[in-house]
Amino acid sequence: MSEQDTREESRLVMLIDDEPAQSRLISAIAAREGWRTVVASDAETAIAMLGTREGMQLSAILLDQWVPGDDACTLIAELKERRPALPILMLTTSASPLLAVEAMRAGASDYLVKPISPERLMEALRTVTTREAPRNELAPLTEKMSASLDFDAMIGTAPKFRTALAQAAKAARGHGHTLIEGESGTGKEMLMRAMHAASPRSKASLRIINLASVPPNSIESVLFGHEPNAFPGAFDRQIGALQHCDGGTLVLDEIDRLGKEQQTRLDEALESGIIRPVGAAHGFRVDVRILSASNLPIDQLVNGRHFDASLAEKLSATRIVLPPLRERTGDIPALTRHFLGRIGEQPGLKHLSVSDSALSLLSAYDWPGNVRQLQSVLFRSAVYCEGNTLTADSFPQLSELIGETEGNSSSMSHEGVGVMLYTEDGNLRPLEEIEADVIRLAIGHYRGRMTEVARRLGIGRSTLYRKLSDLGIDNAA
Repeated sequence: MSEQDTREESRLVMLIDDEPAQSRLISAIAAREGWRTVVASDAETAIAMLGTREGMQLSAILLDQWVPGDDACTLIAELKERRPALPILMLTTSASPLLAVEAMRAGASDYLVKPISPERLMEALRTVTTREAPRNELAPLTEKMSASLDFDAMIGTAPKFRTALAQAAKAARGHGHTLIEGESGTGKEMLMRAMHAASPRSKASLRIINLASVPPNSIESVLFGHEPNAFPGAFDRQIGALQHCDGGTLVLDEIDRLGKEQQTRLDEALESGIIRPVGAAHGFRVDVRILSASNLPIDQLVNGRHFDASLAEKLSATRIVLPPLRERTGDIPALTRHFLGRIGEQPGLKHLSVSDSALSLLSAYDWPGNVRQLQSVLFRSAVYCEGNTLTADSFPQLSELIGETEGNSSSMSHEGVGVMLYTEDGNLRPLEEIEADVIRLAIGHYRGRMTEVARRLGIGRSTLYRKLSDLGIDNAA
């Protein structure tokens, strides 16, 4: 066994928590991936433990904010002063952006809102302790801001993205099931929320279930419900999500994680319109619309016999594909300004502008975590920004990852604010192409408000729509 393997097997996390039940749960979750957990029930014990032999082997700290209470940020700062390189993740029941800002400024690497799924917890621990992973700036922060629920919040003018929005807006007006495919972080859940808000069922029940966060042996009960004594531990009747959403909408995120047996049962329920709780003698009819999302192409899973073809067909009355951010880098300036506007409205933060050099740097990265990662990076940079403008210097880890290559420098000098002026051979692009990019940028910047777009461009609405037609720009939304 190599020294690296030994280090990975002996990863140690200190949990600062005074609730035995939660301590046991977190310890069990961490043990699944080879972590050992030591528990400190109060701040004094935690600080003392840092100086022990075991404390010197720590790879991370998990701090339940409830233990020190209002002094959580003070404890984080003291822990960081004693062990600057040790990542700290704070667990809390509060979704307050102000607390997130204060915790990060005190030295926290991430801020996790309870209840937290096992997958999210392990993702956070892996991110802050893996040397090969991007540095702190690129850590996938928990969402700190409430998501908007309408299509206007979906920023972007890239053709594939606008096509996806147009499909979603049209499908939202019906009652058919919809499947959305796209990489993690592309905005699938946000789009499904927008579809429900714009649908005839918007006033009816909505439930969102991330299937990756539900234990496999519980999925059937979560979806269909169960009767008392249906299985060991089933002391009470549980209403399943399908029954709860009768007349409304059920959102199933990461549908590709659904087990084969559950796929078959869901397919049968959609075919008959009848669901039967676990342990029930009979079933009953429900009317529910399912909006589902998959990180992987469903056809690929069907071809590999990992997903039921009949269920895939039923879920795909409308199928929408959200492109990754690397395929719509022209949208990054508009997305950046949109996110900075929302970030500036959060307590403890301020409205920031962004320089061309920063936009060029942001556009040069391939964003494996997509739009969600871009928002997290901007949030983190805004927390630590002392001026009024984010510049390239506000993203030192991005600069390090991308490198100061000649090609990157050339790109930064030739790019306008989200508009490429030059071709790769150094010649100016045709005026028609530049004009089309400027119009796309304006539509994204003013969130599709065409009257405002026309006013800012200094043209009439009829002229704007004529240009959209002439240039082949899809403005459907």
